[in-house]
Amino acid sequence: MYGVCEISVVPIRSKPADVAAIVSQLLFGETYKVIEKRRKWTKIECDFDGYTGWIDAKQTKIIEEKEAKQLVENCAYALELVDNAVTITHFLPILMGSALPNYDGVNFKMNGIRYHYNGQIIKPSEIKISLELLFKIARRYLYAPYLWGGRSPFGIDCSGFTQNVFKMIGIHLKRDAAQQVEQGEVVDFYVEARPGDLAFFENSKGKIIHVGLILPENKIIHASGKVRIDSFDRKGIYNQEISKYTHQLRIIKRFLSDDLY
Repeated sequence: MYGVCEISVVPIRSKPADVAAIVSQLLFGETYKVIEKRRKWTKIECDFDGYTGWIDAKQTKIIEEKEAKQLVENCAYALELVDNAVTITHFLPILMGSALPNYDGVNFKMNGIRYHYNGQIIKPSEIKISLELLFKIARRYLYAPYLWGGRSPFGIDCSGFTQNVFKMIGIHLKRDAAQQVEQGEVVDFYVEARPGDLAFFENSKGKIIHVGLILPENKIIHASGKVRIDSFDRKGIYNQEISKYTHQLRIIKRFLSDDLY
């Protein structure tokens, strides 16, 4: 059994309870497998990253497996912070990073409903990846508030930020920083780091707890309090506003091909 997110955003919780922590979010157009159904809650596994959790049964929209696969085969992603998709009956806010299946430049269709959308989009299958494009997408999230488990410009966490940015250029990252660090190629030395690499940071116990995207000129963009740009060096992230290091560097990983440099 499969489902699709048919509203702007759906919280995914750690347990089947309204008071349970939000561990991630579904954005409009994203699909999932249904693992378990209860009267008030549905346990799901996200198709994009395999993340599991519970969503409110009232926000569950069941679709056929065939349709779920068709929805992800030819997706565009919304690039506007927020813009409306219009149907014959209503307006629906579409957030940046939302999936627009089979978008033809004007319309897309999902679950039998035709939507009209005029906002900027990006189709990973039709673009040429560049550092300029990557940084342009990342900077669109600047000042988005931090939210544990968030994946939208109205609330996002560090790994949700990097996941969404890379998703829109066609690179699949897992959901959490501790999972993302298992992907990519190791950059052996700090001096070999390049803009476009991801830097991962650890806590006092050596656990990976944070991730950010390295920018030119020894800068990094990351979600900490808000999506922000800070200084970055071999020690970690230095916040000039408070004149101290806030995150200790553990490792740098590369996800982009060498021909981009």
